[in-house]
Order: sequence, then C-alpha cells, then structure tokens
Amino acid sequence: MATFRASDVQRALVSPVRIRKALLSEHQRWVGTPYRLGGTTQRGIDCSALMQHVYRDAFHISLPRTTGQQMQEGRRVQRSELEAGDLVFFHSPGPYNHVGVYVDDGYFLHASTSQGVKLSRLDNVYWNRHYWQSRRPMDRTQLAARIDRQPHEG
Repeated sequence: MATFRASDVQRALVSPVRIRKALLSEHQRWVGTPYRLGGTTQRGIDCSALMQHVYRDAFHISLPRTTGQQMQEGRRVQRSELEAGDLVFFHSPGPYNHVGVYVDDGYFLHASTSQGVKLSRLDNVYWNRHYWQSRRPMDRTQLAARIDRQPHEG
C-alpha cells in the first residue's frame, strides 16, 4: 500500500491552480503580440515559438521549435482528459498545423494568426472543427513544482 505525505497531497491539489496562474501570467505578458510566421519576439511571434517561451519562462522546460516537433513531446491525452499545461494541436486550413496550451475551463492560450496572442475557447466552432490532438509534456504535479525553480535548477 502506498503512503502519501500531507505535502504530496497538498501539492497535487494545488497543482492545477498554480499552473493556471502561471499560464495566465504568461498570457498577460504576451497578450496582443501580433502573429508573425517565424517570429520569436514580442514584435511578432508564431504559435510554436509562443509555446517555447511559455514553457521556458513559466516552467523552465525547453520545447522544440516547430509544431511538428512539439507534437512528439510527452504523451498523448484524450480531449476529455485535458489539464492545464497540456499542448493542444489543430489541423488548420493551409500548410501549417497550429499549437496552443490548455489553460483550464475550456480555454487555451495561443498565437492567433488574425488576432495575435490571446485566449480562445476550445468549443469555438472553428477550433472545435480543427482540433486534432493533445499532448501532456509533463505530469501536472511535476509541472507545478517547476514554477518556482530558477532556470539553472534544471
């Protein structure tokens, strides 16, 4: 039989709240930044570069540069099992796929080609139609534990 310390239980309960707060903080930093294919700065950014920045700055995790490479991270999860911090992928019209990060309560953070960095609803007609898959790069308790780490801590 597994034994749990009170601190482990507390951390597991607090994890989704901490992750959501960290993601909303990143949203505040980036909101309104225009979309630019190949962009990596607040002057213009594309969806996969935004995910790189969000994961690096909020969780001290290095993600690969492209959406295709990010689709290989972690493990696949069902849409019904989405948790804050999961990557969500879309087959958008055109030559490129799209990626965002699930924040909670049906919202995800992404770099919209038409409106720049913003929160959108997964059940929006457009996103619902083009939803493809979700991936969990890291368990949420581990992800939440990385929020307060300094970048050099790994």
